[in-house]
Amino acid sequence: MFPLVETIKILGGTAHNLDLHQSRMDSSYEKLYGSKNIFELNEIIDIPIGYKKDKVKLRFLYNQHSFKAGYSDYSPKPLKTLQCVYDNEISYSLKYTDRSKINNLLLQKSDCDDILIVKNGFITDSSYTNIVFFDGNNWVTPVTPLLYGTAREKLIRIGKIKTEFIKIEDLNRFSHFKLINAMLDFEEQDKIDINNIYI
Repeated sequence: MFPLVETIKILGGTAHNLDLHQSRMDSSYEKLYGSKNIFELNEIIDIPIGYKKDKVKLRFLYNQHSFKAGYSDYSPKPLKTLQCVYDNEISYSLKYTDRSKINNLLLQKSDCDDILIVKNGFITDSSYTNIVFFDGNNWVTPVTPLLYGTAREKLIRIGKIKTEFIKIEDLNRFSHFKLINAMLDFEEQDKIDINNIYI
């Protein structure tokens, strides 16, 4: 019923990075439906009084004609270890609610907390985050994510991270990594030893 979704961070009653979410929505809507997006997030979002606190997750589900907004308290899952999995066909260029292909890959995570998806030899994303690597001087993120995340885009725009083509064999160039998405702030994440990625 709702093929597309935006996950938006609400902090203290304020929606964050709405311009980037709106831009991605506009692009996704046009690609899927071939017309201009009819939804304006800053006009639609009406945060219930009970969620004007701390960090809250808004799942904004939408289709061509209607939307559904769901709010929930947010507590992140611990993510320390990643198992590399390989799929040269996977595609997730729009933020679809259907994550069945990613969920199938998750079955390969073994004892790790999450997966790191490798496509045609290049690093992409974990199951629900973008990844950034530290080379001793700079934080860099793959040019080849499955999904262009809003947190990733903001960090690139402000010069906090750079982009590079990163192959599986390049991982030994890095000492640490962080996992980021709309709910997981770069500055709040502890850096994790690169040896916690299992090839």
